[in-house]
Amino acid sequence: MKPDECVSNGSGTVTGRWIYMWNIGLIAEMCTKFDISIFQGPGSPLPNGIPTFSVQIFNLCTVGCPISDVHVACGWFASAKLVNPKVFRRVKFNDCLVNDGNPIPYGDSITFQYANSFAYQLRVETAVTCKWP
Repeated sequence: MKPDECVSNGSGTVTGRWIYMWNIGLIAEMCTKFDISIFQGPGSPLPNGIPTFSVQIFNLCTVGCPISDVHVACGWFASAKLVNPKVFRRVKFNDCLVNDGNPIPYGDSITFQYANSFAYQLRVETAVTCKWP
């Protein structure tokens, strides 16, 4: 959901980051996929000279919500160094799953290293931030 979109479930509306319930009023700020940040930088090369890259994926939601089912655009992601598939794995072209779909608690990060001749451009595509009853 983009910050300026509204979604209604019949009894309430999500506007940007705020939840508005018709009979109660403004009740809570919520997290979005934009609260997941990906940082990536060079690491030490493997003994055979292949460059490595360190990746940190943070949940920066200021209201303390866990964010789960994080999918990242990742092209044909592959690594010459094994990446634990429970941490980060390519599901299909341009779709990688973070943390086996499990929640990333507020303030926590998922980290891994991969080895390839180039760095992949990684960006969050989708994430589950709340579930309506």
